[in-house]
Amino acid sequence: MRASIRRAIQATWAATRLMVILTVLLGVAYPLAMTGFAQVVFPGRANGSVVKNASGAVVGSSLIGQSFQDADGNPLPQYFQPRPSAVDYDAGTSGGSNQGPESTVLIAAIQARRAEVAAFNGVDPSQVPVDAVTASGSGLDPDISPAYAAIQINRVAAARGMTVDAVTALVKKFTKGPDLGYIGEWRVNVVQLNLALDEQ
Repeated sequence: MRASIRRAIQATWAATRLMVILTVLLGVAYPLAMTGFAQVVFPGRANGSVVKNASGAVVGSSLIGQSFQDADGNPLPQYFQPRPSAVDYDAGTSGGSNQGPESTVLIAAIQARRAEVAAFNGVDPSQVPVDAVTASGSGLDPDISPAYAAIQINRVAAARGMTVDAVTALVKKFTKGPDLGYIGEWRVNVVQLNLALDEQ
């Protein structure tokens, strides 16, 4: 009886020591090491990919889209407009509309958005790209396609009193290719682009 109790105590003590060691290693040392590594190698990403204005104030994140509308919900002509968002770019409620491609509600919304985007940018509805009328799965996408950016250049240039060439140059500056050359699509970060326009 005493031998079995002794074995149980030894096993419990061994398990306790192992738990403490693994807690220190995997719950403290490893997270601290990864945090330090990220701060050295990827400081911007490790701190949320924040975007700051010319005065150094944080105005957002390059990973989360923003709405560029007035108080009544109308798009501001001096800014490039992002993709639609099912959650109004609220990172706390990230998600899509959950409407399928055969949803009559979604089809009607896409048709209405296409007409609005075309009228707002002064282009034919056939020139409106898909990402201008469909929300991303997260509702937080900060990027648009170069095609969507292209149909907005003339409007933004006119609203800001800039030349089309100057606005086009900024769009090119904030256009990124696929990661590693093949992962993802060509894209333009709307948050960074609009901030650069404000700083012109």
